[in-house]
Amino acid sequence: MKKTLLAMMLAAATTGLSLNANALDVEAKYKQTCFACHGTGAAGAPKTADKAAWEPRLKQGMAAMVASVKSGKNAMPPGGLCMDCSDDDYAALINFMSK
Repeated sequence: MKKTLLAMMLAAATTGLSLNANALDVEAKYKQTCFACHGTGAAGAPKTADKAAWEPRLKQGMAAMVASVKSGKNAMPPGGLCMDCSDDDYAALINFMSK
């Protein structure tokens, strides 16, 4: 299981999508960096669009959510798989996944 998760994370991290520094294509970035876990629920990640799973997390507030992403949580490494994301990018991705 851990080897599969690691392989998925590495594959997602090396897809090579480039982004305009001034605009985040949230859906493309999600597919590149978040889908491997949040699209499947791997390693206990809250699945995208699972409002019940996201609700208690969102109650913490966006600042706490972004801090959690940046420091890592459970199987998610610090920064998730988005090594070039700003705090605003993380917030946009969280909003995308939690809707």
